[in-house]
Amino acid sequence: MSPNTVASYCHDIEGFLAFCEVEPRVVTTEDIQRYLGKVTAEGLSKRSTARLVSALRSFFSWCVEEGEIKENPCDRIDAPKLGKYLPEVLSVDEVTAILESVDLNAPYGKRNRAILEVLYGCGLRVSECAGLRISHVHLEEGFVDVIGKGNKQRLIPLGEMAADAILAYLPERPSPASAACEDFLFLNRFGKPLSRVSLFNLVKEQAMVAGIQKEISPHTFRHSFATHLIENGADLRIVQEMLGHESILTTEIYTHIDTSTWHRMVLEHHPRA
Repeated sequence: MSPNTVASYCHDIEGFLAFCEVEPRVVTTEDIQRYLGKVTAEGLSKRSTARLVSALRSFFSWCVEEGEIKENPCDRIDAPKLGKYLPEVLSVDEVTAILESVDLNAPYGKRNRAILEVLYGCGLRVSECAGLRISHVHLEEGFVDVIGKGNKQRLIPLGEMAADAILAYLPERPSPASAACEDFLFLNRFGKPLSRVSLFNLVKEQAMVAGIQKEISPHTFRHSFATHLIENGADLRIVQEMLGHESILTTEIYTHIDTSTWHRMVLEHHPRA
């Protein structure tokens, strides 16, 4: 699993064990139910609760495999049913407003514009953008080489706008703080790679400058990238490959486009139209 998933699972398990104050080998199903009731009452979302149950189930399955316990106390615990999640999506005009609101003459203005262009133009996850390497950006060929979840590699076309923004940023890129930082594309003022938190803050601040009222994050650009591709007729399988989704069912959340778009697409491609 990714480092972020590992950290989240460990945090969930540690929180539960601190609540129980007993050794894992004596934890009961009732202990888990009491803890789930507590965190739910405190406002934990269904999605986070489902992750918590998954973390505990994995942990206690490991305990069974190690011979610490005979039965998994999570076996009789059901994770909450999750409805179909429709992510927040920006319109093309809203994306344009955010991109054009960046002051290119401000310190790190060209870097910030390049980051936003890449987030939207390539549909990258925030960790993929933060970890993007110069050696993986092929400007002449027009694509980026991304290492995503599960250490899987994928190639994504790099549009002209994003490529131009990167070219404008490179002459102003800070000097790397060390040899380990040399290949990272986006650096902070100390010459070190940007963190995920820095990218979150950058996106939120730029949305405020552009007057966008929606609650957005770097992932919003990824959602918008996928939605706009599908609205414009891109094949779902192609979008799946570009996003790096293991299952096409994950990609299908982006098919929530309006009826008029589907109506037009069907009539344009139907043999009896």
